[in-house]
Amino acid sequence: MELDGAQRGGHVLIVGAGPTGLTAALLLARLGVACTVVERHAGIHPLPRGVHLDDEGVRILQRAGVAAAFGGISRPAAGLRLLDAKLRPFAEFRRDRVVGEHGHPESNLFDQPDLERLLRTELAGHPSVRLREEVEVTGIGPPDGRPVLVALRDTRTGAREQVGAGAVLGCDGAGSAVRDAIGATLRDLRFTERWFVLDARCSRPPSTWGGVDQVCDPRRAATFLPLPGDRCRWEFRMRSGETATDLARPERLAALTAPWGVPAGGLEVLRAAEYTFRARLADRWRHGRVLLLGDAAHLTPPFIGQGLGAGLRDAHNLAWKLAAVLRGADEDALLDSYQAERAPHAEAVIRGAVRVGRAMTGGQDVAAAVRRPLTGLLLRVPGVRAAAQRGITTRYAPGPLVEHRRHRRDLPGTPCPQPTVRVDGRSVRLDEVLGDGYALLAAGPVPAELQVCAQRLGAPTLRLSPGPADTVLDDGGELRAWLAGGRAAAALVRPDRIVQATAPG
Repeated sequence: MELDGAQRGGHVLIVGAGPTGLTAALLLARLGVACTVVERHAGIHPLPRGVHLDDEGVRILQRAGVAAAFGGISRPAAGLRLLDAKLRPFAEFRRDRVVGEHGHPESNLFDQPDLERLLRTELAGHPSVRLREEVEVTGIGPPDGRPVLVALRDTRTGAREQVGAGAVLGCDGAGSAVRDAIGATLRDLRFTERWFVLDARCSRPPSTWGGVDQVCDPRRAATFLPLPGDRCRWEFRMRSGETATDLARPERLAALTAPWGVPAGGLEVLRAAEYTFRARLADRWRHGRVLLLGDAAHLTPPFIGQGLGAGLRDAHNLAWKLAAVLRGADEDALLDSYQAERAPHAEAVIRGAVRVGRAMTGGQDVAAAVRRPLTGLLLRVPGVRAAAQRGITTRYAPGPLVEHRRHRRDLPGTPCPQPTVRVDGRSVRLDEVLGDGYALLAAGPVPAELQVCAQRLGAPTLRLSPGPADTVLDDGGELRAWLAGGRAAAALVRPDRIVQATAPG
């Protein structure tokens, strides 16, 4: 299948139909960009994988058009508890807010196949997007070519073809063929552990407080997640010499799950497999118009539940920039900013997950024995909890699309919150008003320079107090308080809801 001339210039080829690839396709389709998604496997991978997403991730799903449906397949999690070897809690990190700053529950548990099904259903409603299964990439021509030429092979018939695309997105996971094609390598951030992952249905699910339990036992660190319905997940750190086959024997499963009151006979095993938790970061995320997203660009241990969310953030950051490039905007300025913004944040999240994992589960030495109660003590201190959370909060460094900050609390590079607002007599989430492009939120006077910049970018002015010829929002004061906290009278918000610039307040 050779794309026609019009498609070559603006058509995007997405490699990999996991959540990151499907979300990228939906975000691009919303911006009028035609896409083809190729996936080497047939159908939805049936086994559970990702199970957690925070409120920022769900906000991106909202942008992709599936947040309401996601609410039907997920449930909010109450937070995280740290348990000792006898499953006695010694620290708790609660998610008490029903709705977080991004307009959705702060922590959500779900089953990844259900999410992929929602995304595929939404994708089918976009005539500009095509999904091709059982097709693999065997080569990529010059990544900076116009178009980029990609060699494909049908895994059923062996038939080969060459297609051209305006850009190629590698969303093809840890073993990415696209990453290999652009000569990128994964840098080891010095964390590798073998864990045994057990996904099961329970005839009598264990009683739970509604959140995630982390067992801080150096002899057998473990994680328990109560998923929607009768589903449960356990993750057990494996010891030297152990195999998944051995641990999956009924008597071994019974011993592992017995502390939760679940005998092996009460389980319907969906997956029992070894999984290696790694911390890795690609040295290059872009070569020409070939770019890496999700696990192709970074791998994180799951201890803070940010693996899937990081891929969705990649898609959200890149989609609007790529759409602008395909319309003729400055390619290098926009596409170079993708790795410049996302890679430092992804590395911070990975290193945060490694620190948390080691503090909660690491080692049998004296230092580890001290760390575990100290971790529990620190998590009881609100200021320490807030500082730990800030370590994984999106905050991009100054650059072409983020102005320099004047003080530590300045807003550029950080997300705009998403309260429910009233506009024209109706209540909606803020993003439904912001639209697909830039927007200027103003609680006071807007300097001429910022106003001109907003007009050049096609950003409507949304006022938080009455003003002539502008849309007026009423959110009960949340956005005004947010601006005031950043010492700003106005904020220019990018299409991915990151603040680009502010006016002093």
